[in-house]
Amino acid sequence: MTVRLVAHHISLRLPIFLQSDRSARSWLAMLAKAAIERPRREFRTILDDVHFSAQEGDRIGIVGRNGAGKSTLLRVLAGAYQPTEGWLESQGTRQALLNISLGFNNEATLKENIYLRGTAMGLRASQLVDLVEPVLDFSELHDKANHRLKTLSSGQRMRLGFAIATAVQHDIMVMDEWIGAGDALFISKAKERMASRVNGAKIVVLASHNFQLMRDVCTKGLLMVGGRVEFFGDINSTLIEYDKLLKCGGPPQTAA
Repeated sequence: MTVRLVAHHISLRLPIFLQSDRSARSWLAMLAKAAIERPRREFRTILDDVHFSAQEGDRIGIVGRNGAGKSTLLRVLAGAYQPTEGWLESQGTRQALLNISLGFNNEATLKENIYLRGTAMGLRASQLVDLVEPVLDFSELHDKANHRLKTLSSGQRMRLGFAIATAVQHDIMVMDEWIGAGDALFISKAKERMASRVNGAKIVVLASHNFQLMRDVCTKGLLMVGGRVEFFGDINSTLIEYDKLLKCGGPPQTAA
């Protein structure tokens, strides 16, 4: 099967809730007014006619100022958001490394959370059985396998999430920044695992503000401005265009 990822003129509108301006003589009156007034719902265009394709071997770096729509686009590519218009064509297994702590259950044990996250990743039952020991080994949390997740420190949670998210090689990797994991002693091992997964993937889509990382990892670049694709080409040309945008201030950003 040929692996590919194509955004066919994707647009996305999401609701936002706004409160009207309030004037009151005291903060208590302001709170009381806020409690009884219903917020106003409006729809905003977050992505606007985004179109590009990625084929086997492509490493695409998404760049743009804060609010340009980069993270939202990644979530569409990962399948978390369905486009309002257009469609996403995806062939091959996908893995999103956007929030590696997402979906954990604080009351469940580490082993149970491995099963929960693995199921959410679309892994089969036979794969999950073989996943537990390697995840506990890599995260260095074997002695806490039957502890509730809420007993872990933030660094231990990060290690567990990273170990689960990168336990299986996928055809397509969608990533937000270059993810570190845990304490200094763990970071070297995590970077080695990440590099292995990136090298093993057939398509990588990475959003970052780090120019050097983009040059090291990516072959193509996509510049986002206000939820639209401003430029799509080789990574060096894309970074040149982005640098021009940064230096001139660029048009106002309207996406979230």
